[in-house]
Amino acid sequence: MIPQLVTVGYRRTNGSRRRLHIPLLPVALLLSPLLLLAVPAGLIACRRRFRLSPVSVLRAAWQLLWALPGTRFEIEHGPMAFRISVR
Repeated sequence: MIPQLVTVGYRRTNGSRRRLHIPLLPVALLLSPLLLLAVPAGLIACRRRFRLSPVSVLRAAWQLLWALPGTRFEIEHGPMAFRISVR
């Protein structure tokens, strides 16, 4: 299943907490013109610079996307904390 919602929570230095819910479909639609330029440029870079097959790079990106739902990671540094959850 492709992820549909990303929840980003963070704690500020003063101790207050915030949580943002980001729907991925509207963000993807908004960024799609940039993706139309970035994907071919990335594939060309993989082919010429790193000598990787573009098909294997796309397959790996697709597998990573499918593995994201249910993923959580947290970063703490001093009084600040940052947590991301993908659903």
